[in-house]
Amino acid sequence: MTHYLQNILNEPGELRISLEYTLADGMADLRRAANIVRSANAIYITGIGSSWHAGMAVQSLFDVAGRPAMLVDASELLHFTRFASNACLIVLSRSGKSVEVVNLLDKAERAGCRVLGITNTPDSPLGRKANVVLPLKAAFDHNVSVTMYSALTLIGGLLATEATSGITPSLGQALHNMLGAAQNQLGTWQRRITDSEWIKRVDLPTYFLARGSSLASCHEARLVWEEAAKVAATAMTTGGFRHGPQEILAGSGARIGIWLSPSTLREQDLHLVKDLSGRDVPVMLIGQSLPADTANLTLETPALAPEYSHWQFLVDVIPAQLASEVLARYRGADCDSFLYCPYIIEAEGGL
Repeated sequence: MTHYLQNILNEPGELRISLEYTLADGMADLRRAANIVRSANAIYITGIGSSWHAGMAVQSLFDVAGRPAMLVDASELLHFTRFASNACLIVLSRSGKSVEVVNLLDKAERAGCRVLGITNTPDSPLGRKANVVLPLKAAFDHNVSVTMYSALTLIGGLLATEATSGITPSLGQALHNMLGAAQNQLGTWQRRITDSEWIKRVDLPTYFLARGSSLASCHEARLVWEEAAKVAATAMTTGGFRHGPQEILAGSGARIGIWLSPSTLREQDLHLVKDLSGRDVPVMLIGQSLPADTANLTLETPALAPEYSHWQFLVDVIPAQLASEVLARYRGADCDSFLYCPYIIEAEGGL
């Protein structure tokens, strides 16, 4: 078994540890951070790499609550953005040591911007300089960000929820149950992926499409395709795909991975899946309550009550992570090692 696969299989359990800590011993710090968010005139969310994708999930929860928040890549925020007055900055970073994050802390301090650090390393530069630190309390991944990515979405999402509508006991229980259900579905997902012709078509480019909070999973899937399977992929909104990129199908073709929203534009996206399948385009469909035989590969995610459906991102990335590990094996790629990328990026130049 690869280290990468072991990290994926451990992910739901590690996330339950993070959840339980944050809603118990970590709740006082979460409320302190939420008070800072509520009092800010402007909210910035930042990260880089998989942490930036995690920020997409966090931003989506602010969007649902009607509270504007800006998601900006850490390098772009460092070099091209001026902080608004009375702003707060939510920094997502598993290590808290990436060069862009470290340098951004000095910029935020000079601007009087309060910093909320979400990290698995509270004694890092981020942890030491943040006004409030929210630790992940999960085991570090071997190399590719797996649990670390998802834990950032979890803790960042809890912060967004506490700062807007407040966390209820029913939400905590719903997330706990969802993670338990995901743990039970790991074996089924693995079998369906391994047996599917969708994953075996290694010659086709891969397009990942999603809407809403699942855009975080969509973009993270693109990244693990590159990091683990060492092959290119594309991620975009489902709507955006229909405004030109679908022309790829007239050329070399593609295989498509689609996250289906539980409620928004569901029938329209199923219509897209039908049209793609009718043109012999391999489709992987991820989501809740999927119609049978809709796509070449359907991967059912745990059901959530409608009021919590925007939290689907917490587990709907896991099937894509599993698929990338299977693809790596089919391609003979080493998903446990980086050829060029260090675990922590500490300089801004070069490869």
